[in-house]
Amino acid sequence: MVKSKWLIAVAGLTLALSLSACGGNNTNTNTDGGTTTNTPDNSAGSNTNAGGGTVDAAAAEEVYKSNCVTCHAADLSGGAGPNLQKVGSALKKDQISQRIHDGGGGMPAFGGQLSDAEIANLASWLEAKK
Repeated sequence: MVKSKWLIAVAGLTLALSLSACGGNNTNTNTDGGTTTNTPDNSAGSNTNAGGGTVDAAAAEEVYKSNCVTCHAADLSGGAGPNLQKVGSALKKDQISQRIHDGGGGMPAFGGQLSDAEIANLASWLEAKK
């Protein structure tokens, strides 16, 4: 009886810790008033996505590392959250943006933590993962 109570307590604590880890941080890493700078020649980490827009890959990777890696892993392979390595094959940029902004399906909302520009850039970067 005591052993089963300990097992339940440990399982509950593990669940609580893993869910709280998916919350990201509460800081906005963007320091320029909510805008993301893209280089015009697509160098220095920028590239063109499938929709024709420019993606600041370095900025997207930084936002990902600061907010997403806990649940989706450094290589986007997933863990507590789903695998994102080919998310662009399943979802369009606006769908990815909405999920980042509003959360859902176990994912917390980041609309209050990330600027619209950060979300759009991250969604473009993820959409290119096919």
